[in-house]
Amino acid sequence: MSYRTSPAPLTTMPPGIPYIIGNELAERFSFYGMRTILMIFMTQSLMTHGGAKDIMSEAEASTWMHYYMAAVYYTPLIGGLIADLWLGKYRTIISLSMLYCLGHLILAIDHTRTGLFWGLACVALGAGGIKPCVASHVGDQFGSGNSRLLPRIYNWFYFSINFGSFFSTLLTPWLMKHYGPHVAFGVPGILMFIATVMFWMGRNSFAHIPPQPKMFMEELLRPAVLRSLAGLVMIFLFIAMFWSLFDQTASRWVAQATRMDLHMFGIEVLPDQIQAVNPLLVLVMIPLFSLVIYPWTNRVYQLTPLRKICIGFAVAAVSFVIPALVESWIAAGEKPSIWWQVLAYVLITGAEIMISITSLEFSYTQAPARLKSFIMALYYFGVGLGNTFTSLVNKSIEKAGIASSLTGAGYYWFFVKCMAVTTVIFVFVAMFYKGRTYLQDDKDVVSPGA
Repeated sequence: MSYRTSPAPLTTMPPGIPYIIGNELAERFSFYGMRTILMIFMTQSLMTHGGAKDIMSEAEASTWMHYYMAAVYYTPLIGGLIADLWLGKYRTIISLSMLYCLGHLILAIDHTRTGLFWGLACVALGAGGIKPCVASHVGDQFGSGNSRLLPRIYNWFYFSINFGSFFSTLLTPWLMKHYGPHVAFGVPGILMFIATVMFWMGRNSFAHIPPQPKMFMEELLRPAVLRSLAGLVMIFLFIAMFWSLFDQTASRWVAQATRMDLHMFGIEVLPDQIQAVNPLLVLVMIPLFSLVIYPWTNRVYQLTPLRKICIGFAVAAVSFVIPALVESWIAAGEKPSIWWQVLAYVLITGAEIMISITSLEFSYTQAPARLKSFIMALYYFGVGLGNTFTSLVNKSIEKAGIASSLTGAGYYWFFVKCMAVTTVIFVFVAMFYKGRTYLQDDKDVVSPGA
């Protein structure tokens, strides 16, 4: 069957967007629901093949968690190349979504380290492989007539991610506590299957940009493109440090929460449910930033994409000061309120809004027409580097044990310093960055500014 191979000449929202948003909502419910319970599962419920407990230490579980997260963000290179050189974005998304579902099935059935490894491997390849394709597939639906709607749709795209994440982050820890890992891992698997079906239902409404391997290589090797690529890679390396901090909300912050007073509004919450604060804040902050903070700030100081990212870096550094203080209070024998972590979430979520949403749109618009998935994959590769850095830090702690200098509050202060140094250096890099903007049906170039 033949499909439309270019954006529809519209000035309004493209017809395939509801299917993409619906797919993203269900898929993110699946991904974050499973990720939410991983730390508690590895430190409390992991089993041997004989049925005995085989739980991990906090440092070992953090190492596994961030190696897995790194894999999720390295595999987009595989998905991006498959899409741009062979199958196209639509068929790549459908194919890898099937593998994604298989990973959930393995996690729901086998609760040993073997099942954990293969389940996470399938999910990482599936979730990671479709990442650059889905993000760039959104942009492919827009042409010059409705390109002004791109910032709005990437906000909605991110809104759907966090809408699904919020409910899954509340539900799956509850399922884990009351029904065990079979059900807790099984429900996200069902949502991933629903996401796949929903995306398939939108096939006739999408613009299917076909793969063109020859043009891909020609465009990749153009001197102007190579210069743009070098600049983008530099930006992505700085963004990697932010994700090194942010993704610890699913590992170290969860472990810290188990040692805190978990009462909120008179109700005791589960330590892994605290992660729901992030998507809830995103749902509130997206319209707040889009409709209030950005417009008001632009009246006195023009917020270009790189300036937003730089401010986000500084806020992220400050956010990690709070868990550092909390850890020092715990070491002193106190039991701090979980509301301190909520305050940290307010700060790091604000940083996420300024960095992550901006980076998605920036990565797409800075990528030449035939390299959209590939450039988006390079952005995600940077996220993987951030998680690898965190894994290596935790691996060194695991080896050194109590002799490590990065125990207790020192662990968090180390990341505060790393993020602060990143922010200072990025200020100078952003001043000299020169970029160009590309859309699928518009070859004009526009400088985005620093």
